[in-house]
Amino acid sequence: MPAVLILGANGGIGRALAAEFASHQHNLVLAGRDLEELHLLAVDLSLRYNISAGAATVDLLNFDALESALAACIAAAGDSLEGAVLCTGYLGDSELARKDLNEAGRILDTNFTGAALALNILANHFEDQHQGFICALSSVAGDRGRQSNYLYGSAKSGLTTFLQGLRNRLYASGVHVITVKPGFVDTRMVWGKPRLPLVAQPAAVARSIYRAVRSRRNVVYVPWFWRIIMLSVRAVPEGLFKRSDL
Repeated sequence: MPAVLILGANGGIGRALAAEFASHQHNLVLAGRDLEELHLLAVDLSLRYNISAGAATVDLLNFDALESALAACIAAAGDSLEGAVLCTGYLGDSELARKDLNEAGRILDTNFTGAALALNILANHFEDQHQGFICALSSVAGDRGRQSNYLYGSAKSGLTTFLQGLRNRLYASGVHVITVKPGFVDTRMVWGKPRLPLVAQPAAVARSIYRAVRSRRNVVYVPWFWRIIMLSVRAVPEGLFKRSDL
């Protein structure tokens, strides 16, 4: 069976994606910071779908250990590793981050620096194999900066640009790169936030991502209507947009 590495498998989208790939008979390497929770998820998916699933600790903010941690994930999958999906993200406290450099740094490093470093390591592996896919979750928040979450949005915008360049780099090697831009998803990231519109369920988002991987899409908004929404948002002239309270 082909194997898929899921980074950030502890999160709501990561867990849903793990179940989606398992239901299509993919073996899994589930990576994240909570190893105990990942072990439980791996056992559950193994029993439910008759696949092989393992767990590994990967912390995107531990830059010094990132290369060795991902090497262990790749080794655990063996020659069957077909692709990797990066689901990590940290919305953070945007108000606190305006004054607290540690919070600002965590937002930027989780959503861009750590993510980009991890993807660069994985890109080298798949490029050497001349096959595979890399899928990463950016965000619609990266399509235009807004005062309410411009640190998070700018990090995701940077990740989108990184993935665009990576797609260009890896094309000649036969490695495909998919950028996913979710809108609001009912996960821990939005718990406790004011009531949000158009909130999608993780399972539905996971199905859309799986289809995007299988059909070798380049950029996909999930749900699909966010493409239209963000097209409208980007069309507002800057002179008007800067006056908005978004």
